[in-house]
Amino acid sequence: MKLVTFNAGEGDRLGVLSNDNSVIDLIKADSKPPAFRSMQALIESGEEGLKQARSTSESAIADGAALIPNGQYKLCAPLPVPQQVRDFMCFEKHLKQSLESATKLRAMVEGLDMNKALETAKAAGALDIPDIWRQQPVYYKANRFAVSAPEETITWPTYSMVMDYECELACIIGRKGKNIASQDARPYIFGFTILNDFSARDAQNEEMKAYLGPAKGKDFDGANAMGPCIVTLDEIGDPYALDMIVRINGQERSHGSSSTMHWKFEDLIAWVSRDETLYPGEVFGSGTVGDGCGLELMQFLADGDVIELEISKIGTLRNTVRSGS
Repeated sequence: MKLVTFNAGEGDRLGVLSNDNSVIDLIKADSKPPAFRSMQALIESGEEGLKQARSTSESAIADGAALIPNGQYKLCAPLPVPQQVRDFMCFEKHLKQSLESATKLRAMVEGLDMNKALETAKAAGALDIPDIWRQQPVYYKANRFAVSAPEETITWPTYSMVMDYECELACIIGRKGKNIASQDARPYIFGFTILNDFSARDAQNEEMKAYLGPAKGKDFDGANAMGPCIVTLDEIGDPYALDMIVRINGQERSHGSSSTMHWKFEDLIAWVSRDETLYPGEVFGSGTVGDGCGLELMQFLADGDVIELEISKIGTLRNTVRSGS
C-alpha cells in the first residue's frame, strides 16, 4: 500500500493512495479501528492494523465509498512528527565527492584558489574516505519537529546564502526492538518514503570546523521534507533496486540508484539497536545518493527553484525554496 496523511478540509487524516491518485479516507471508510487515527497509530498497530487497512481500502475501491479525487485534498508529510529521525551516510560516491566539493566551497568562501586548495587537501590525506566509515554506519540525529510536506515552500534561513538539497531514501521503523541482528532486521521495517535533507551549506561548512555537528546547517524549520507517501515493505519489493532521480525546475540533474548503498538499512538497524531500543515511527535516512545534491556538482539552489526528488515505486517529492533574507 501507499499510505498518506492528507487534509481535505476536515483536519489531518490517514489515507491510502490509489492508482489514479485519489485517496481513500480510512476513517470515513471504517471509523472503528483505532489504528486509523493517524499514521503513527497505524505503524504501532503492527500487522493487524495493516491487514485492516488493506481490507478497508479494497472495499472502498470496490464500492467507491470514501474516495477523494485527486485535486480535492492536500498531502501532508506522511509522518508529520516522527518519533525520531536519524540521517546516515550510506553512499560512498556522495562521501568522496562531498569531501572534494566541501574543500572547493571553503576555498571559494575564503577567496582562495580552489585547485590549489584541492592539491593541498589531497596531499594531507583530507580527501581520503575515513576508515571509520567502512567500519560502522555513521549518522546524526535530525530535528523531528522540522518535517515539511510535499509541495510545501521551504523558507531559507536568513543566516545562509548557499541553498542545497539532498536526495535520500528513508525507511520507517515498524517494530520495537533492541540488539537486532542484521539478518533479522528486515521485518522491523514498516515502509519507505523519500527524504529531502535540505542543507545550508555555508553554515554547515563553518560549524563542522569545530568537529561536531551538523547543527544549524541542517536544523531550521522545514529542513526535512518527506513524502509523498509511505510505501509498505511488502509493496516496495527490493529496496536496493530503486532509481533515484533529481530534477531542478523540470530539468534532470542526476540519476542514481539505491543499489549503490554501501550500508543497507538492515545494517543501520543492527548498529543503532545495540544496547538501545528502537521504537515504531522512527525514521532512518539513507544519506544522499551519489550526485544527489548540489554540493557534489557545485550547482546550488536559487530563490524560487523547484526541486523534485523521484524514487521508483514511491513517487515524486516536490518542494520550492524561497530566500528568507
